Amino acid sequence: MSFRIRGLDAAQFAPLFALSGAELAERSMKRVMADAPHSAPCRVTLQDAEPGEALILLPFAHHMARSPYRASGPIFVREAAAAPFDAVDTLPPVFQGRLLSVRAYDANGDMTAADVVDSDPRALFTQFFADPAVAHIDVHYARRGCFGARVTRV
Repeated sequence: MSFRIRGLDAAQFAPLFALSGAELAERSMKRVMADAPHSAPCRVTLQDAEPGEALILLPFAHHMARSPYRASGPIFVREAAAAPFDAVDTLPPVFQGRLLSVRAYDANGDMTAADVVDSDPRALFTQFFADPAVAHIDVHYARRGCFGARVTRV
């Protein structure tokens, strides 16, 4: 079963980088610097920021369904992010080496299945998309709870 993963559009986050620390704090956001390799996965490029790279850490409403599963969670966006990750049947670099929480949702936004996997969720994508009721899959970084990516059928 083919799948597609797309990063978020960087344009919606670009104005945030012009805000002061106080203005970001008013919005429950903050400017951070990546302090180690593999520590700050960008939600636009789906690549980890390099140590010393500037990012915004912000809350993001990723599942706006009118259901009990409506959800938001923290995400990182790199200041240098431009073109979003967009690939078919290809995993983004940020999944490598991370424990992933993989959650399937129907068209009403209700969760139909969920599991955790280390680094490679393709078998779960196949399993979950075998159910025709599954509309999309969301992947989270299980340890910190950050929203990672939305997965759709091709």
